[in-house]
Amino acid sequence: MDRIEKLCIEKGMRMTDQRRVVARVLSQAQDHPDVEELYRRSHAQDPHISIATVYRTVRLFEEAGIIERHDFRDGRSRYEEAPDVHHDHLIDMRSGRVIEFVDPEIEALQAAIAKRLGFRLVDHRLELYGVPADETEN
Repeated sequence: MDRIEKLCIEKGMRMTDQRRVVARVLSQAQDHPDVEELYRRSHAQDPHISIATVYRTVRLFEEAGIIERHDFRDGRSRYEEAPDVHHDHLIDMRSGRVIEFVDPEIEALQAAIAKRLGFRLVDHRLELYGVPADETEN
C-alpha cells in the first residue's frame, strides 16, 4: 500500500480499484503531473480508467488535503502529494521542470517581514520562475 492510499484510508475514504491506481501513480510521481499526465499513467496501469474518474479522484484527494494543486503559469494545474516538510519551487520557464528546494534564510526572511508588518506567518507558497543562467538573452 502506498502513502497516498494510506492517507485516504486514514481519512475514511472508500478506496475503489481505480482510486487506488490514481493514488499509486501520484505516490510514484517524481514530478508534478497535470491531470492529463496522471490519466496517461493511470490508463497504462488500468485501461478501463476514464479521464473523468481521474479528475474526480484528484479533486477528492485535493479537498481532503492529501495532494496539493499548483499553477506554474503554464495553464495546467499540476499536483503533488501534500508534503510533510515545507518546500518551495523553482520553475524552469524553458523546459517546465520544477525544482523543489528549502532555504532557511528565505524562511526566516518571510517570517521577519510578516512580523514587521504585524503578522504571524501561518502559511506561504513561494514559486520562483527562471531560465538557466548559462542561456544568453537576445
